[in-house]
Amino acid sequence: MLSELTVRDLLLLDHLELRFEPGFNTLTGETGAGKSVLVGALKLVLGGKALPDQIRPGADQAEVEARFDLADSPELVARLLAAGVPASDELVVRRIVQSSGRSRAYLNGRLCALTELAAVAPLLADIASQHESVSLTDPSTHLGFLDSFGQLDELRASVGTQVEQLHARSRRIDELEARQRSRAERDAFVRFQLSAIDAVHPVPGEMDELRAERTVLRSASRLGSAARRAADRLTEGDPSLADELRTVMTELRAAAEIDETLGSVVESIEAAIANLDDAGRSLSRYAERVHDDPQRLDAVEERLFELERLLRLHGPTEADVLAAAERLRSELRELESVDDDLAAQREAFEQALGKAAEDARTLSAGRTQVARKLAEAVSRELAGLAMGGARVEVAVAPLEGVRGELGVDGARLTPDGIDRVEFLIAPNKGIAPRPLRKIASGGELSRALLAIKRVLAEQGPAGLYVFDEVDSGVGGAVAETIGHALADIARHHQVLCITHLAPIAALANAHFVVEKSQGTAVATTTVTRVEGKARVREVARMLSGARITDAAIKTASELIEGGRAPTSRKAEKAASRRLIPGRSTP
Repeated sequence: MLSELTVRDLLLLDHLELRFEPGFNTLTGETGAGKSVLVGALKLVLGGKALPDQIRPGADQAEVEARFDLADSPELVARLLAAGVPASDELVVRRIVQSSGRSRAYLNGRLCALTELAAVAPLLADIASQHESVSLTDPSTHLGFLDSFGQLDELRASVGTQVEQLHARSRRIDELEARQRSRAERDAFVRFQLSAIDAVHPVPGEMDELRAERTVLRSASRLGSAARRAADRLTEGDPSLADELRTVMTELRAAAEIDETLGSVVESIEAAIANLDDAGRSLSRYAERVHDDPQRLDAVEERLFELERLLRLHGPTEADVLAAAERLRSELRELESVDDDLAAQREAFEQALGKAAEDARTLSAGRTQVARKLAEAVSRELAGLAMGGARVEVAVAPLEGVRGELGVDGARLTPDGIDRVEFLIAPNKGIAPRPLRKIASGGELSRALLAIKRVLAEQGPAGLYVFDEVDSGVGGAVAETIGHALADIARHHQVLCITHLAPIAALANAHFVVEKSQGTAVATTTVTRVEGKARVREVARMLSGARITDAAIKTASELIEGGRAPTSRKAEKAASRRLIPGRSTP
């Protein structure tokens, strides 16, 4: 539900902060006071069109912020989370309009695209005026309302799941058919690639070893000469470093017989001579082993060329090439079994299509049966809303088949079934029913929407229903009937109603009065909650006009005392939360 609405610098609204009640809220005031501006603010914060001329003269920008209490709406929270909107117990929607005409929108402080806001808005509020409705004038929503009324949502979801699975099977069949058509060519190509890998038979890490060997082979002469010269200097020359160290060791050994402290030095030199001898022998063997080998170099170069060619195709490593070989073998197995796989997929598709078609027919039959009940229920509601001659029909027709799409009995099969649903209404006796969106009379449209919303009050997704002058052109007992219809909707949803009729205003749980002041350079609209005597005087004004009589005041008191709208358990819980310390009070 909408708990708070803050508006800054929007047309006639300078600065406004309103706290709404659960249940039935009403908005009254003289004609031209600016009630429509408040509805415009709600439309704007819910994704409506932003224009520079909406900004109050003298201001740089306009801002509207709406705070929605979601504590008792776990399903709505789940849908918001599924849409990627962070939400828990509350959702704050903020819209800023700049003088350039550009606007920004925020959901719980996170900047969002207008498309994202537009997707969330129908979950939060439904605004019905004399000439528009956010949802019910859109035929695409009618199917959902019909299914909710008939408790067909679970069956429709099952059909949707089956249709998605059918699309997946269809894509798989297309892939197999394409593979079947190109199987011979593909088989030859895969075998060619696989034979090229198997012929080379790469080994992980082989490239690094071969590159190192190639480097040595290319410099064999220089490396052998260097090793032989080093061996000569160390141990094989005359004299060699080892011979010289032996002479030094012999002299020091004699000295150590005199001074034992030199013994450690002798041992170090002796160890050095041993190391030099080992190094000399290693260098001699290396010099004998390393020599020019053109044939081996050619073999290494050729092996590297073959490996590098494979790595360019399947690399960058030998392991990647081996993995590619496994994939090719797997594809060969699939190519060999494509006929069997295709036959199995086609059979499974036909079986799944048969089951989906059966469920879609059942769903369609259920809709046809429920449509008649829904139409009768709405027509009964209209009879009490000064539209006794009106008749509602809920048209259920098969979707036109499209070649290449899934079909059942000539109708197109979609995740929503095989039906197209639309609400039709004949406002007067003898008039053929027409779509809701084509009704000429704004008053008739508003009351038709009110009747439908009352019947569907428990199924609608929005937490807030806004009715803008649904009482147009009625009075007396009809006005009271409309008021009770609105109060009944308020048992399931929060309602904000803009009205000129006292019997409707008297039923509200919270009553707000809109007034316009001309005392400043720019006219200003204010909205004030009235209670007690102030509310009685406002209802009396609505009854008698500018001259408020004692009789009007008495009648207003009786209307208010006798017409308080019942509050739903859900509304009572929401109201109690607002009185918890630390939370805003109304």
